Amino acid sequence: MAVHSAGTGQGQRASKASYSPEKSGISRMDVTSNKDEGKTVSLVNGTMRFLYYESILQDSVRAVVSYSDSGETMEKETSGKTSAIEGLPIVGQENVKIVVNDNYGNALDATLYVNKVTPLMEDTTKSVVQLDLASKEYILNEKVRINKRFNGKIDEHIKSLLTSLKDDVGEEKFLGTQKELDIEPTSNSQNYIGNNKKPFYIINWLSRGAVPGGQSNPAAKKNSAGFLFFETGSTKPKDGEASPAKFHFKSIDGLMNTEVNKPKKKVIYNESTGGPDGMEGAPVGYDVKALTYTVDNKVNVKEKLKMGAYSTRLIMFNPYNCQYSVVTPNAGNTQHTGEANNAGDQSNLKLAGTELPALNKEFNMTVPGKEFSRTTWYVEDPGTLPDGKGVGLEQQEGTGQVAKSKTPNYKPAEVLNQGIMRLNQLFALQTTITIPGDFTLHAGDAIYVDAPQPSRPTESGKSDLPDKQTGGNYIISDLCHYMSADHTLTKLKLVRDSFGRKPMER
Repeated sequence: MAVHSAGTGQGQRASKASYSPEKSGISRMDVTSNKDEGKTVSLVNGTMRFLYYESILQDSVRAVVSYSDSGETMEKETSGKTSAIEGLPIVGQENVKIVVNDNYGNALDATLYVNKVTPLMEDTTKSVVQLDLASKEYILNEKVRINKRFNGKIDEHIKSLLTSLKDDVGEEKFLGTQKELDIEPTSNSQNYIGNNKKPFYIINWLSRGAVPGGQSNPAAKKNSAGFLFFETGSTKPKDGEASPAKFHFKSIDGLMNTEVNKPKKKVIYNESTGGPDGMEGAPVGYDVKALTYTVDNKVNVKEKLKMGAYSTRLIMFNPYNCQYSVVTPNAGNTQHTGEANNAGDQSNLKLAGTELPALNKEFNMTVPGKEFSRTTWYVEDPGTLPDGKGVGLEQQEGTGQVAKSKTPNYKPAEVLNQGIMRLNQLFALQTTITIPGDFTLHAGDAIYVDAPQPSRPTESGKSDLPDKQTGGNYIISDLCHYMSADHTLTKLKLVRDSFGRKPMER
């Protein structure tokens, strides 16, 4: 496979060739009054700029609308006309119906709520106002407190926190979302009490110690703890089935596994400019050409070692039997224990690239069990919140609380440091690209990116090989759809845990 270019694989190209004004645009931007639900105002004609955000590190989708108001947007209740911010009025929590179209005719269809109103400029002829928007659950999360006890699998807890309207005694305590859920099954359980925490706080707290159920990676145990919780919006493709708004609870291992999370788009960056989309003369097999492309190696050695990205030590104390134990998860090798499925071993992980960064062996410790750069301490919790009722026949069958009084509720040896390591491995390599606006893409989607490796031009003036170190599979960590009077663009921050280019599937 050849990537034709005379460039270096990093730079910027003009975006106007890919802008299609006959397809892209804002179809709907309706704000509904809090006081009178029958009263709405359209901001379509006054919208100057629209930005929409998704991120795997963000609980909610967000958007920003900047609009100009001449003071004649809507009728006053008495007589004359006034601005939307005064006439509706817009004070916060207003429902905003949004429909915008990208360069390909795909529609972003969202219902968001005003989180903040910011007047940017005001004079005698007009005002410019910015509305910060968020999802319903983002705002409702501030009004919900969890005091219920939860037992069982972590993925079941997530479903309950997001969808249940009432707790066991009939009080409304949960988010009760109507959005679709994409929740990956977990293999481990954890019992806990909400302790008056907010739903999003509890979900993110549980995500650090959740282990995949094995569907995406049978060798996941002891190696791939660490989940991410995020939201994606609703899109209606020009062709095909609509994608509803979703909440996702996904393992890092599952996101990196491109056998399961297959690349949604194949992107190339080169110097070709042929055709309206710049793809004329580009190699076969790619879907879109990147307009800008930058690569950032995020492996700061000192910071990665401080955070324990590749080797850690876990010291545990069991107060029931006073047992003291030490575990040293290591992503680089299995020599210190010889176990086939050694904790943290990268051979049991699903990587987006070919391997984790190869570190200098001069810095390895020669004493077994001493290879670590971060230490975590944990007091184990045997008998804490055990399952069962603790009486009668359950005790005879060994399923009651007394029978489980010696069983730890949380298993730090299998999840604690592995979650720390996996989360810190995720952002090893970061690529940022800008493409013509494409609203079918979402945070968490896999993307395949190729750019030419720096090389001396051949007689034909073209480099024939892609960059084999930074090219290949990535996932979208952050996404911004940008729309103005001149451009409809999508900017993607792509990340992965490893280096090396895996071959592109045809």
